[in-house]
Amino acid sequence: MWVPVEDMDRARAFYRDTLGLTEQKTTEDWSEFDANGLMIGLNARESAQPTDGGAVITFQPEGGIEAEVEELKGKGVEFTGGISDHPWGRIAPFKDSEGNDLQFYAPPS
Repeated sequence: MWVPVEDMDRARAFYRDTLGLTEQKTTEDWSEFDANGLMIGLNARESAQPTDGGAVITFQPEGGIEAEVEELKGKGVEFTGGISDHPWGRIAPFKDSEGNDLQFYAPPS
């Protein structure tokens, strides 16, 4: 899964420092991060125009979803709809530093 970025340094800082993901590889135009086994690529070669209805990167936080949301809010991340409950699990949508759609997911308990 890859997402377009306008500013690679800003995006790398968000994924590394704000989300706490492990950076695997980086070049001027491409960086890879490991999100619990999901590889997220940051692509500076494509125009980063946020779109409605595009791909959403979903991953499970290591801790509880509430704790992860509160921690990221403390780092200035804006959650667009809070945590919502569904029969298939819970989600908490937010955007990265480049306007790409991300969300945390927790399976039903």
